[in-house]
Amino acid sequence: MRPLMIVSTGTPPPEIRARHGDYADWFLHALRWPRAQALVVHVDRGESLPAPETIAGAVITGSMAMVSERARWSECTAAWLRMALDANLPLFGVCYGHQLLAHALDGRVDYHPQGREIGTQRIELLAQDQALSVLAPLPMHFAAHTTHRQSVLEAPRGARVLARTAHDAHHILAYGARAFTTQFHPEFSTAVMRALIMRRAADLRAEGYDLDALLHEVRPTPWARRLLRGFGRLCRTEIAAIDPHAAMARQAA
Repeated sequence: MRPLMIVSTGTPPPEIRARHGDYADWFLHALRWPRAQALVVHVDRGESLPAPETIAGAVITGSMAMVSERARWSECTAAWLRMALDANLPLFGVCYGHQLLAHALDGRVDYHPQGREIGTQRIELLAQDQALSVLAPLPMHFAAHTTHRQSVLEAPRGARVLARTAHDAHHILAYGARAFTTQFHPEFSTAVMRALIMRRAADLRAEGYDLDALLHEVRPTPWARRLLRGFGRLCRTEIAAIDPHAAMARQAA
C-alpha cells in the first residue's frame, strides 16, 4: 500500500514539542491517519524525498524557517514539488508548505508588509471552488488558526485564490484538482495555538497586540480541520484506485 507522506520542513520549539509532539504528530492526528501507513521525511535534515509514484499523496508542513532564505534543502523540496505537481500527485501544503509551492511556481513570497498574523482568524472564502468542495463544502466564513510573518505576496500564474483574511490576501490557493495549500493551520489544536501565542508573548506585546484578547479569541476550528480530513479521503481514494485489494483489507481490519 502506498503511504501518505508528511514532508516535515522543521520542528516545533522544544518546550512545545515536549508537551504536544512534533509536526507529523499534529497532522496525522488531524487526518486520522495511522502512523504505520505514513512516511515522514524530514527534508530540513537532508532526508531524501521518494519518487511521486511511490506515495499516495503528500502534506508539506509549516516551519520556523523562512522560504525567502532559500536554504538548499528548501530549494530541493521546491524542485520536488514541481515534479510532484506535474505527476498529478495529491498535495496539501500548510504555511511554509503553502508558501514553498507558490515559490516553486514563481509566485512571490516574503515578509508581509503589515507584519505578523497570529491567532484564530476569520477566513473569508472567495469562491465555491468545485475541486475544493470535494475536500469539504466550506461556508463563506469560518475560523482557522494562524501564525506567520511571511506570506504569498503574489500568487503564481494559474493558481486559484480561494480565501483570504483581512490581513492576508492568499489564505487558500489551489492548483488543478488535486493540489491545495493554506496559509492557516488546519492541524493546530486550540492548545497548540495558545502555546504558540504564549511563547511569543513578549514579542506580541512589543508589536502592540492585546495578548488577553488573542488568547480569548482562540477557539476550535472544525471547518479548517474538515478541509484537511477531506484531503485524507482524497488520498485514500488514490490508494483504492491503485490497489483495491489493499483498500478492502484496510477496511476489514
